[in-house]
Formats: sequence, structure tokens, C-alpha cells
Amino acid sequence: MVAGILVPIPFIPALGDKARIIYLHVPMSWIAVLAFLVSMINSIGYLKSRDLNKDLVAYSSAEIGFLFSILATVTGSLWAKFNWGSFWNWDPRETSIFILLLIYGAYFSLRSAIENPEQKAKLSSVYSIIAFVTVPFFIFIMPRIVESLHPEDAIINKQGKITMNPVMLSIFLSSLAGFTMFYFWMLDLKVRVEKLYQINH
Repeated sequence: MVAGILVPIPFIPALGDKARIIYLHVPMSWIAVLAFLVSMINSIGYLKSRDLNKDLVAYSSAEIGFLFSILATVTGSLWAKFNWGSFWNWDPRETSIFILLLIYGAYFSLRSAIENPEQKAKLSSVYSIIAFVTVPFFIFIMPRIVESLHPEDAIINKQGKITMNPVMLSIFLSSLAGFTMFYFWMLDLKVRVEKLYQINH
């Protein structure tokens, strides 16, 4: 990540040196999507096997996804302030992640409202699956069908070709890989902490 700060970057229209936030903002958004995907997969696994460990992984991953959604929102707001003069502009991407925060906030509310572990796992698994159906729409589709302030061609253009400078691309991909490994480490740690909490309560 230090290399991403020190290495000169090519000029990107409307971004300039602020383009370095891509190394943080985009990987955080990616981890949010990955975490919600893992949560959905384990929710399906729970409904098939009734294994409460899968529900625990689904819940833990959803929490991490929620955290990274908040971090992506914060870094995106800082980017918006520097680029567009305001922390919040109701841009399609900003609106999308805000809606996702509400959807997954309701997921945690649902879990906290149910005492019975099996009933909690069953209902929250169904909700997690339904909630994830909205993720591709709000993250990938809606921002592309509605006019956005975001510089869409900063990484990949509309023809699907990578437009990022090779040096930037290598740092960006390294950041994605690093954040992904960090996510799986966090998930493993979170699951172990939750298991210890259950044992002690």
C-alpha cells in the first residue's frame, strides 16, 4: 500500500492524484460484496444441512460485509468531497450502498429479535439469500443504468477493456488480493470469537 502512495500515477481526468483512493475504496467495496456472497452461500448451506456452524459463518461474514460497506461509504464520501465539493450527492452508487446498509441492518435487527437459535438461523438464512439478490443490482447494474458522477472509465471502459496504467493496475490488483486475504483472516477470527462467546453463554 505504501507503494501505491509513493509511486507516481498517470493523469486521470477529474481525479488527478486523488485517484490513489482507488487502492482503498474499490477493494473495500469488493470485500463487502464478497462477504455478503459468502454469507448467502453459508445461509443456503444451513437450510440444506441445519448445521448451526454454517449460520454462524453466514452471520459473521454479513457483519464483516456491513463493516466494509460502511468503510466504502466513508472513503467514497471523502472522495466525493474532494471531487464534487460535497460529502454526499445522492449519486447512484452512494444511494445503492446506502440502501444495502439498510437491507443488511434489517438482517441484524431480525436476528436480535429472535431468541430460539434454530428459528433465528432459519429466518435469517432466508433473509440473507433474499438480501443478496439485491446486491448485484445495486452494486453493478443500477449505477450503470442511471447517470452517475463516478468516473466509470478509470479502471475498465464500457467495451470491457482495462484502461488503468500497468503500474497502477499491479498495485490495484495487489490491494485487492491483500484485502481478500485480510477478509478471510477476519472471518476465521470472527467465527472463533463467536464460538467462544456461545460456549461462555
